[in-house]
Amino acid sequence: MNTLPDIEFSEALIRRFDKLGPRYTSYPTADRFHAEFTEQSYIEYLAQRSTQAGNNPPLSIYVHLPFCESLCYFCACNKIITKEHGRTTEYLRYLAKEMALVVAHIGPDRRTAQLHFGGGTPTFLSPDELRELMTMLRSHFDFLPDAELGIEIDPRTVSDDTMAMLAELGFNRTSFGVQDFDLAVQQAVNRVQPYEMVEKAVTASRKAGFESINADLIYGLPKQSLESFNRTLDSVIELSPERIALYNYAHLPSRFKAQRLIVEADLPTAEARLQIFLMSVRRLLDAGYIYIGLDHFSKPDDELNKARLDKSLHRNFQGYTTRADCDLIGFGVSAIGKVGHSYSQSVRTVNAYYQHLDANRLPIEKGFSLSADDVLRRQVIMELMCSGPVDFAAINRTHGIDFRSYFAQELAQLKQYEEAELIQVDEHRIAVTPKGRMFVRAVGMVFDSYLAQQSSAKFSKLI
Repeated sequence: MNTLPDIEFSEALIRRFDKLGPRYTSYPTADRFHAEFTEQSYIEYLAQRSTQAGNNPPLSIYVHLPFCESLCYFCACNKIITKEHGRTTEYLRYLAKEMALVVAHIGPDRRTAQLHFGGGTPTFLSPDELRELMTMLRSHFDFLPDAELGIEIDPRTVSDDTMAMLAELGFNRTSFGVQDFDLAVQQAVNRVQPYEMVEKAVTASRKAGFESINADLIYGLPKQSLESFNRTLDSVIELSPERIALYNYAHLPSRFKAQRLIVEADLPTAEARLQIFLMSVRRLLDAGYIYIGLDHFSKPDDELNKARLDKSLHRNFQGYTTRADCDLIGFGVSAIGKVGHSYSQSVRTVNAYYQHLDANRLPIEKGFSLSADDVLRRQVIMELMCSGPVDFAAINRTHGIDFRSYFAQELAQLKQYEEAELIQVDEHRIAVTPKGRMFVRAVGMVFDSYLAQQSSAKFSKLI
């Protein structure tokens, strides 16, 4: 097993500290968003960029493309299942209207460091439509020379020509939804894609010059076993993607209608799920991957690991990122944004989205304005999530507090993690230990002032 000094795994500690908790792609978490945050609230935060020219962070743009040809039973994303490809023409027209409304308020500083197409299936759009969308984006936003442009790929929807076209449009990172290569598992979740299909798409990506390829895996799916997932890992390691995301399937059929089509008796037991996870971590480390945090792994020379080492790693709604903290602008149904000290989310249905834009209104459904305490706690939680030390003096200077007094109660609650050697706390900082890197969500939860007000049933297990 890989014995890198910055990561240690203990099955006993996992059993002790595994519990339900947020993934902290934001703080406060998205379940705290509320309808009192309106379109006008969002406009006010956009307008602040106009009044502080030269002091704005760069932009990160997310475009939600919700269309899929078929339903994957495990999926918790906001999607529209259809084979009518003509529906995208209208959707693109409304995306253009939304962009025009946003840039009317955001001001001239539109430097953009990051772009991500998610869904749904972004490659549901035709090549011409993808070109049209990129032309639209480039006409409104100033992409930096080293901007990171990523797109989620369903291997069933692409060809060699598709990957070459995406590279031509400027995309340099791609993420393939693999989930599992076992046929019985694929049939149980209605997503059949042979290894050869994925291999062909990955090969085409490399030929087209993509800088980084990610493979998404999910453990805990129906029909999955230790032996079957071990074979899946054989195949993934052979594909040798630069990054691997190993997600824990959260079975919440009361919230996600598609999951009701999964036969619950086919799901692995909690013990089997834990053993699959432990085996997967060992195998990925043995194969030379580095544990980045939560469910992310990368090769040692990937930018994600370099950011981890130089403490520039960040976390946003797309997960871990190498980019400095950006203002995130979301376009499309259900898209989430982060501008200044605010979060916003658009309406979830296409009809509501179109109705808002027909009335020349931004399609904001809800959001959140952060207080000074929220901003402070967000910094602490995000630094923990990225396994960076929480430096008391730096936070004191930024927020005008005395950390040890302000967080006296939280520091007392950290004792159990300190005693388990997951963190080290002294007069100057909180440092995550090699043992603790897997438990940063649990440590971060100590600083979450909203957890007592909400049910933990909304969240997934830490492991």
